Amino acid sequence: MATGRTHRPATRSRGIPEATVARLPLYLRALTALSERSVPTVSSEELAAAAGVNSAKLRKDFSYLGSYGTRGVGYDVEYLVYQISRELGLTQDWPVVIVGIGNLGAALANYGGFASRGFRVAALIDADPAMAGKPVAGIPVQHTDELEKIIQDNGVSIGVIATPAGAAQQVCDRLVAAGVTSILNFAPTVLSVPDGVDVRKVDLSIELQILAFHEQRKAGEEAAAGALPATAARGESADQGPDGDVPAVMPA
Repeated sequence: MATGRTHRPATRSRGIPEATVARLPLYLRALTALSERSVPTVSSEELAAAAGVNSAKLRKDFSYLGSYGTRGVGYDVEYLVYQISRELGLTQDWPVVIVGIGNLGAALANYGGFASRGFRVAALIDADPAMAGKPVAGIPVQHTDELEKIIQDNGVSIGVIATPAGAAQQVCDRLVAAGVTSILNFAPTVLSVPDGVDVRKVDLSIELQILAFHEQRKAGEEAAAGALPATAARGESADQGPDGDVPAVMPA
């Protein structure tokens, strides 16, 4: 069984753009849903809609994989599932360690989607001695003193950090020194890593702030749309206030 330490996904060597790589999991999720419904083929338009992208972009992305579909038939669902899984490196077993088994770390440990997507939680690690030996998702938590040995014994190359912000960089440094080359960071801080180490950051607060921005923007647009008819009814320009020089409605 491959551990992932000496195997890297083929995407970079084949020159697939990072934007395309970021969309491959979206296609795979949509294709997996089709496969579970025993759908044999899918058109680019149908798959693009299911993945939330436009069909031209999908066809361009698939061209990097060497998959062009069949005119009038579409794409073979099972073959595409295999092809994308292989390109993402999901046809082998990737052992993962999760460091920081608080509420978030425990939730990640209990996530049932890892195994079906090519990942195996090899170990759960926490700095609290009281957590040592406590089972979470059927896996006993181990103390951070064992971090390096755990990584070596399991051939781990992917680490998940779910610690408080203040501990994240130290954990990151230890993971990298022990041989981990890819890190998924849930801690609310920016990690510094050497060249050759990939970090993906998941920050729920940032995502919520972006949504708040869009909500505020929509509210402003709705307020502006509701105010424009009133100015027009008074015979005033929509671009000017009552005195003709100050906008009555500031743009959102």
